[in-house]
Parts: sequence; C-alpha cells; structure tokens
Amino acid sequence: MKKKITPLSLQTLLSVLFLIVVSTTNVAAQDDDDDFSFTLALVSDQFFGFAPSFSGAYSLNPTVDLTFYGIMWSAGTGAGWGNWTEFGVGANFNVADGFGINPNLGITGGNLLSSGAEGPSIFGDGIVPNVILSLDKPRIDGEVYFGYYAPLRDKAPAGGTTLSYVHYWANAGYKVSPKFSFGAHFEHLINSGGSNVSESTDVYQWLGPYIQFSSPKYGVFSRLTAGGDFIEGNDSFFKVSAGFSF
Repeated sequence: MKKKITPLSLQTLLSVLFLIVVSTTNVAAQDDDDDFSFTLALVSDQFFGFAPSFSGAYSLNPTVDLTFYGIMWSAGTGAGWGNWTEFGVGANFNVADGFGINPNLGITGGNLLSSGAEGPSIFGDGIVPNVILSLDKPRIDGEVYFGYYAPLRDKAPAGGTTLSYVHYWANAGYKVSPKFSFGAHFEHLINSGGSNVSESTDVYQWLGPYIQFSSPKYGVFSRLTAGGDFIEGNDSFFKVSAGFSF
C-alpha cells in the first residue's frame, strides 16, 4: 500500500527548507557578493510553453556552493495546472576541474501532481528530488539532469488520481569559440502514473541538435534546440532559451 504523505510531512519539509534558506542568508551576510552568482533564463517549448527560471549559488569554499533555483511553469500547457511553480535548494560539489554535482530538493505549488490537474491550486502540490551533473571545459560543455516529481498530498477528487513524473535530459556541445557553440540534446518526460502506477506513459522523447550564441563579456546567451520526437503521434520539438549570468 502506498504511504500517504500527511500535512505534518509538509510542515517538516517547509521547516527544512526554511533552515537551509536562513543558513544561506547568514553566509551571504558574512561574505561579499564576489561569492554569489546568479542566472536568469527565459525558455519556451511546445509542451511547457513559456517557463522563466532562475538559479543562484553562494560559494562556501572552492569545492562547495549552497544553491537555489526557481521555475515558473505557469504559461502554455501549464496554465491548466493552477499556475504551477517550483522552488528548490541544494548544494553543488565541484568534484573535479570543470565538473560539478548538484543535488537539490524542490517543492511545487499548483494542482498538477496532488489532484491530477482537477482540484484547486495549493502550495505543497509536490516535491522534486533532483540532481544536475555539469561539465564546463575550455572546448566542451555538457549537462545531465534527472528529477522525480512526486505528489506531496492526496487531493485527487473522487474517481481521480494523483500524478507523478520522471523528467531527465542530457546535452553536450563543442565550443568553436567563446561566442559560439553547438551540440546535441536529448530529453524525456514520463508520466509515471502517480496513485495509478499502471498508467505510466511517455509524454515526449526529444532528440536534436542545438546552436548557442554567447557573450562572455556581458554574460548573456541564446540557444535554439530542435529536432524529432520519438513518441508516436508527435512530430518534432523546439526549445528556445536566452538569459544572462552574473
């Protein structure tokens, strides 16, 4: 029998997130802004629609950073998910030159997971344990992401079900110069069924090339990714992103 997550579990999770945020704030107060980095990105694709995101990090020492991120999944398809949003905190470990491992724990607001997009929008719609592997070398870069979107509460109406998702991607590219790079991107979204695990289905499975233009001087970038979708009935995909870092 699947264990139901109670409101106490939500309170415990919020307490942990609050303590992490407070500790991060204390670190920031003690150090100057040279130890802080921030990235704002604007992303659009045909499934999630327009989904702005941000991420930041406070450097504790040369090998460990406290991290946070947020995603506003609110537009496009997400408009039917109760203005779905996600916020998370974690730590990045620089385990080797140019290679990092960043585990995070996120929490969502909306109604996609807890009620199968059929109930009212709530905070604590779901939790998102996830990890990012990053590679940044003078000539190559890449990223691997894996996240599990699980309902935190059971708010499904009579006859309905909660939902859960597995979302992962991987990309790698070659830097022709600091201003231009190209590579390949693979991304897969699986509806893993939630409270009805027999209903696990592939939502999309994308594969295609990307090109990216950057300005190291101003910390800005823009990327176009497009290609095919392996799921029957789907045709192609596109993803356009732009942003800046400082």
